Amino acid sequence: MLTIYGVYRSRAARVYWTAEELNIAFTSVPVIQAKRLDNPLAPDAPINTLSPEFIAINPMAQIPSIKDDELVMHESLAINLYLVRKHGGPISGKTVEEDGLLTMWTVWALAELEPHTVRIVVTYDNEHENTEAGKAAIDVACRSMKRPLAVLEKHLTNKQWIVGDRFTVADLNVAEVLRYGQTEQALFDAHPKVSAWLKRCQSRPAYLAMQATRSKEPV
Repeated sequence: MLTIYGVYRSRAARVYWTAEELNIAFTSVPVIQAKRLDNPLAPDAPINTLSPEFIAINPMAQIPSIKDDELVMHESLAINLYLVRKHGGPISGKTVEEDGLLTMWTVWALAELEPHTVRIVVTYDNEHENTEAGKAAIDVACRSMKRPLAVLEKHLTNKQWIVGDRFTVADLNVAEVLRYGQTEQALFDAHPKVSAWLKRCQSRPAYLAMQATRSKEPV
């Protein structure tokens, strides 16, 4: 049995989406971020990233983590690559070459996009988006994303999906990284193929199921 540690309002969302796509059974342990609690180590505190029982799973005190039989893994994007490799199906690679491309695009998203999309979402989470410093941070992030988004825009010319002729974990991983930056509509309007592709990704039943559960969690 697969156990996923982490709330849906975190990077764990992408792991829950993958589990839905693969139609695999899992147990969810809703570990919340310690920063959301006044005293995460209080005796009555809900399980969180600083709780001893979670630190025993992930000493880095970050979500998500998984336990799959005896295997324990961290890092959401790597977890997704593992799950599709194990369970197969259309969102996994059909060949060694496709496996390589799924990994390449995942690492690309992590290196080229996520530092900037996280900067955007953190600015909003801290309610700084209307301050001068917040606007400057968002502007830097958007400018930094122009080149990688232009690369993805060109790659999607005459293509519906990133790898092969179908939705794969590469689409899922890249889409989840980009979701953190979707507040910046002008950036996506400037890349219509990326916007259309992202809409296709986020119209999938498994994504909508993940978001339905996510919407029930406290903000």
